[in-house]
Amino acid sequence: APAAMCSAADASVRIVCSPFPATRGFMMFIALVMLLALWLMLTRTRIGLVIQSALTHPEMVESLGHNVPRVFMLVFGAGAGLAGLAGVIGGSTFVTEPSMAATVGSVIFVVVVVGGMGSLAGAFVASILIGVLQTFAVALDYSVFTTLRSLGVALGPEAADHSLLKLTLAQVAPILPYLFLVLILIFRPKGLMGTREG
Repeated sequence: APAAMCSAADASVRIVCSPFPATRGFMMFIALVMLLALWLMLTRTRIGLVIQSALTHPEMVESLGHNVPRVFMLVFGAGAGLAGLAGVIGGSTFVTEPSMAATVGSVIFVVVVVGGMGSLAGAFVASILIGVLQTFAVALDYSVFTTLRSLGVALGPEAADHSLLKLTLAQVAPILPYLFLVLILIFRPKGLMGTREG
């Protein structure tokens, strides 16, 4: 973008003119390729059919001659391999520490439940929604006080010092995924793209 355009204070211009690291683009590309490969494998191949059937009807799959514990072992191994790939790719971009799984584990749980149990597409949509929700909350950083004033609500001078009114979106951004989870569990218990098993 032109330099004059990037020096403007408009938020949309700042998004266009923000630098985007190549490592993040590479991570996004690999994640999308792995998601597409997993989806194709689970929906278009015989092994995917066996895996999905083993999750819902293990006795039937075993009676057809498949070794269900071996299927589960192979799925676990593939998941561990994908986690290793994510660690290798993400380790060069993010700070790695022994307890980093604990920090993202709860958000991953929210993504799985919001997307719908067993839905790969739902997990993808939920991860995008939660990422956008948290990013916009940090980027906008409005407080309740400034939002009410911009809406034309007359507030007295003592309202500016009220602790609840000074609370900003950036401060509550870490709990937004969990609030979203509560709303999904209330209004759509099976998740965005999940199916209820009878």
